[in-house]
Amino acid sequence: MAGHSKWANIQHRKGRQDAKRSKMFSKLSKEITIAAKMGAPDPEFNPRLRLAIQAAKGQSMPKDNIERAVKKSTLTDEASFEEIRYEGFGPAGVGVIVEALTDNRNRAASEVRSTFSKNGGTLGETGSVSFMFDLVGYIEFSADAGSEDDMLEAAIEAGADDVVSSDDMHEIYCAFDQLAEVA
Repeated sequence: MAGHSKWANIQHRKGRQDAKRSKMFSKLSKEITIAAKMGAPDPEFNPRLRLAIQAAKGQSMPKDNIERAVKKSTLTDEASFEEIRYEGFGPAGVGVIVEALTDNRNRAASEVRSTFSKNGGTLGETGSVSFMFDLVGYIEFSADAGSEDDMLEAAIEAGADDVVSSDDMHEIYCAFDQLAEVA
């Protein structure tokens, strides 16, 4: 228990909050580093990095931590992270695809397998679930970005497959590998 001291209560509460925040910043930092390694280290030319930085800023990650994560991607002696995809079946046979970012394949596989087991699922072989899903690119613009006809014309010229417009937004669907070109 925290005791009767106000400082002791604050200390315990702050310790828990700081631990959560540190874990979140670590995950965001990994994502920024991987995104910068996979593409250009400039968010202007790397949409994945741009999204990772936006997510980090949304969680109030300090700017110097973000810059350090981008710089870390250019260093070769650092541990390299890789993306791994696991497929499995959840409760009631629901297909699940898990994409993990890790520096240790064995640890990631163990954690994913454990999570599936604890929740009544099973880890499947590669390809056992992926046939159930279509990998598509999705882009969302606010309605004031342009008229429905202008958005449709520009998206189709860029290589989009479908455009759905409503009163408040335009949704553009394309092949996943063409996401950067269409965006």
